[in-house]
Amino acid sequence: MAITPDDKNWTWVLERPCPEGRFDGSTFDVGSIGAALVATGEALAGLLADGRARTRPDDATWSALEYGCHVRDVYRLYEYRLGLMLAEDGARFPNWDQDATAVEDDYGTQDPMVVAAELRAAAQSLAAAFDRVSGEQWSRRGIRSDGAEFTIDSFARYMVHDPVHHVADVERGYARLGG
Repeated sequence: MAITPDDKNWTWVLERPCPEGRFDGSTFDVGSIGAALVATGEALAGLLADGRARTRPDDATWSALEYGCHVRDVYRLYEYRLGLMLAEDGARFPNWDQDATAVEDDYGTQDPMVVAAELRAAAQSLAAAFDRVSGEQWSRRGIRSDGAEFTIDSFARYMVHDPVHHVADVERGYARLGG
């Protein structure tokens, strides 16, 4: 069953705490971005070992597997975008339709253990890329296709919210599934 596409502008997480995702982007220390990405990647990969990973808690919510695929792809996309920002101040990001990707790549049929391994690898790779950022590089800019502008600093704080939020989504989903 199709999920209603998420068309919210989540940039507000840079200014105030996310009530659903245990994250406050306004106070997040970007110096800990690498460790945070690896930790959330590990947490989500661990949740994929649950026998309910393929089960949606309801018709409007992704399964743990679908969230795992999404976060894996987010890590990969953000590593690419970080590279663009490091190569060119003011880099423009090509559009990415996360909902179309979920359908085209058939997230719900992928192997949870393969996704867990890919998720861990993507988390470690993105963490290493952020860990190499230093000094003035944190102020380099990138512009999303909708016009939202980020520095690498704000890009890191915005980005890390996604996996933190989705770990909480999966935990809430499992609680609704029971067992």
